[in-house]
This record gives sequence, structure tokens and C-alpha cells, in this order.
Amino acid sequence: MPGKTKISGTARLTARFHKLYQYVTGGVWSDPRHTVGVRMLKTANLAVSSFMDRGLQIKSMSLTYRTVLALVPAFALLFAIGRGFGFQNLLEQNLYTYFPSQSKVIGVTLSFVDSYLKEASQGVFVGIGLVVLLWTLISLLSSIEDAFNSIWDIRRDRSLYQKVTDYVAICLMIPILLVCSSGISIFMSTALDNQLHLKFLTPLINVILELLPLILVWLSFSLSFCLIPNTKVEFKYAAIAGGICAIAFQILQLLFVNGQIYVSKYNAIYGSFSFLPLLLVWLQLSWLILLSGCVLTYSLQNVFTYNFLGDISTVSDDYRRRLSILVMAILVERQIAGRPPLTASLLSSEYDIPIRIVNRLVAKLHAAGLVYYVVLEDEKTGVVPAVECETLNVATVLHRLDAVGQSDFIPRFHALYSGALSGLDSALAQGFDNCSHILLKDIALPRDNTKH
Repeated sequence: MPGKTKISGTARLTARFHKLYQYVTGGVWSDPRHTVGVRMLKTANLAVSSFMDRGLQIKSMSLTYRTVLALVPAFALLFAIGRGFGFQNLLEQNLYTYFPSQSKVIGVTLSFVDSYLKEASQGVFVGIGLVVLLWTLISLLSSIEDAFNSIWDIRRDRSLYQKVTDYVAICLMIPILLVCSSGISIFMSTALDNQLHLKFLTPLINVILELLPLILVWLSFSLSFCLIPNTKVEFKYAAIAGGICAIAFQILQLLFVNGQIYVSKYNAIYGSFSFLPLLLVWLQLSWLILLSGCVLTYSLQNVFTYNFLGDISTVSDDYRRRLSILVMAILVERQIAGRPPLTASLLSSEYDIPIRIVNRLVAKLHAAGLVYYVVLEDEKTGVVPAVECETLNVATVLHRLDAVGQSDFIPRFHALYSGALSGLDSALAQGFDNCSHILLKDIALPRDNTKH
């Protein structure tokens, strides 16, 4: 009997652990409770799963390639601005300070930058070099924005004018921030030296100066998560994700700084290019941290509506049609009742529809001309019907949704298969059940396409 009790107790413990594991890894997304514990579990679950997501891995690899391509032009622009204002040495010093794990890469890149700027100041290369430089940087920043927008399920891009102005502003602000960080350090140190009665603050100031790189990285991550996506992002969530990513980035820096002594064998394989594979690994992990932080920001802002972790592409067409009709009915009902427009987040939370699916459905309804976007008082984007609500019927919605996308792109399609499609089109227009009398063996195909 004692043996049986022990076995049953172990079995119960194993069953409880398995149940807990199932809840933590997947079941929590079906939990409707709005508690701190559920929110933390969902956030942690999403952070881990997004870091391991193959989609983010592919995006990080793409951004790594574009970063390597833009490395010399970016540094050239950075130091061209620095030389113009006379703080080139400060910029160089800060780069070594903030990226200690890539000191060799910075040194090699700076030698390329000197040659680049020297050639760029001569002859016709001035205009061509400037265009190539700006195109490379704008292409990189555009790729980052596209990656962020895809994470937020945003289908609308900024206009070309907005992209150019925003990206140029970013390129100009980076060297200014780097110089300001050095200026703050020098100012605080000088102030302490001149004010003897403030010497007791020296330990505190030293701690602040030590944390300054971490603070600047945190601010950079937070502003990226807040400003780059083409949507309204609340800064408090961007700041939380930015803090976590800043710590992760600093840990990555320490690992690479301390781990480089263990990879000396790369020198025997790659010679003077031994820094290159390490740079690529560091870049991909850095981009992966940034993209995971974007997902974390998205989940924090929509944690109680982000209740579908699976692949949206696996949702059946039938279920997608039903949800589209439901969403359109909600918008029509609110319009007729004179109630204020809903944002996608409120539509998700109030009607228990996953936010990722709502974003996709609303984007398709907009492409079908059934809804349009309006700017609300709080600068958020609302959704309202774009058609007459009193007479809108289900058939119209379904026909417009089916017409979204490209068609008639196969040459001679209708000419070749007119016989097969003649009766099929009219039957499909009346519904699937009206096609039950049409047998596939009776569909008239052209003889030339059946001889093989």
C-alpha cells in the first residue's frame, strides 16, 4: 500500500506540473482574467516565444545584411557632421565607449571612413557619393520601419516625404545625442571640481556616469519602439520594453567583451578578418533584441487583446469570412446608434476578438472600400463604415471582400477555360451549396491541356 500511495502521489505531481506547463506555455492566452499575474505570464510567454520566432530570426538576418552594407556610409555621415561641428574626437571616443565589444570593427571602419570622405570630396563623386550614402541609410531605416510595422500588423506606410524628413532627422540627432552624453559627463566632472562643497556627491555622480551608457541605450530603445512604428505607441510601454532590451544589450556586450579571449582560434582561420564572423553574430543578436523589444511593447500595450499566439495564416477562410461579417456588423450597429468610433484595440477588447486578427480584418475591409480610418481626439485611429449602413447586406460585404487582391493575371485564362467557368461562376455566386450538382469530372477542360 505505501508503494502504491507513493506512485499515485508522483503521478499527481507529474500531472499538476504538466497542467501548469500547458497553462504557462499556451493556456494563459485563453484566460480572460485581467490580473497582474496573468498579464505578467502573457508578457513573459510572448517575450520568450517572440525571441525564438523564426520570423524574427529572418528579419534580424535581413537587417544584419543591410547594416553591414550601410556601416561605412553611416559612419561617414556621422563623422562628416562631427567634423563640421568640431567634435569628431568626441564621437570616436563615444563609439569605443558604447560599443566596447566591437572596438576592432570600429577601428577598421574608421579607416574606411577616412578614405570614403577623402574620395567623396573630389570631383563628380561628391554628388553620386552623397546620393548612394543617403539611399543606403534610408534603405536601412525603411527596413527597420517595415519590420516594426509588420510586428504591429500595420499595413499603411509613411509617405515618401515623411520617410525622408524623419530619417534625416534621425541621422542628424544621433551624433548630437552622442556628443551631449559626453558633454554631460564633462560638465558634471568639472562642476564637482569647481564646487568643493559638493565633493560629497562624487560617489553618486560617479555611479551616474557609469550608468550613462545604459541610460542612453535605454533611451534609444524606448524612442525606437515609440516613434518608428506608424501608429500610436504609449511611451510607458516602450520605456518598459526599452529598459529590458537595454539590460539585455549590455549583457550581450559583456559576453562579447569577455568572450573574445576564448575565440582566438578564429585568428588562425580568418586572419585579419577574424572580427567579421563575430561582428555578424553580434549584429544579428542585437537586431533580435530590438525586434523582440518591439514585440514586447506591442504585447504590453495589447496584452489583454493579444490572445491568439498562433499563426494567423492557419485561420480558415470560412472563419475569416464570419469574423469579417461580425466586425462589419459591429461597426454598422455603432454608426446607426450614433456611438463614437472604435480603435482596433477597443474593438478587440470589447468584443473578445484577438487584436492580430482584428488588424488583418480591418485592413482587408479598408482595401475593399467598406471602412475608412478617422483620427480621433486622442490622435488614435478609429474605424467607421464607408458605405450606407441602412442598406448594407451580407452579400455585398462578401462580394467586396472576395474582389480584394489581384485577378486576371494569367494570360488567356478566360479564353482557355471559358467552358469550365461558364456555369461555375453563376453557381458560385449563389453559394457553395448551389454547386453540389456540378461534378468535377463534368467540367469542360480544353483538350490540349488534358493530353499529358
